[in-house]
Amino acid sequence: MNEKKNIKIAISGDLGSGKSVLSKALSKTLGFEIISIGVIQRELALKYGMDALEFNKFMETHPEIDLKCDEMVREYGKEERGLILDSRLAWHFIPNSFKIHLLVDNKIAAKRIFEDNIRKNEKYSSLEDAEQKLFERKQSERLRYKTLYNVDVEDRDNYNCIVDTTEKTPQQIYNIVITQYTLWVNRE
Repeated sequence: MNEKKNIKIAISGDLGSGKSVLSKALSKTLGFEIISIGVIQRELALKYGMDALEFNKFMETHPEIDLKCDEMVREYGKEERGLILDSRLAWHFIPNSFKIHLLVDNKIAAKRIFEDNIRKNEKYSSLEDAEQKLFERKQSERLRYKTLYNVDVEDRDNYNCIVDTTEKTPQQIYNIVITQYTLWVNRE
């Protein structure tokens, strides 16, 4: 039972796939704190005076930023408490975690993010602009992770649970994930 209190849940996935919404729902059920590397990176982008895409491109030539964030994830993985890590690479740095990957159609992701009022440095002039920039960010991130760690975030074999959120409600996504999580926790 004590081991279950130290579980780490690694949530990765496409931009706009619902990682934050799922993290909050799981946190409410399980009582685990959420650590969002995306929030940390958005705060850094603001500090550097950049939007999210500019900051991703900047990080392509400044690997020290990724390395610092990734070291933070590793350290969180060592903590003696349950945590939910909203991070594209937590599954890689915390191999014993329950690994979730959320997928979403890029047009739907663009609509979700375009209409989101929370992300201060992710503003777009149109849905088309959002779609293009999200695609570019995804490619930038995939290149950085392949270059830095030789990992492919798109490889589905990396994850315990994969959900396409394109046509699902947050409740449907939660139900799928909590069912798979429960099976994973109770595995022999």
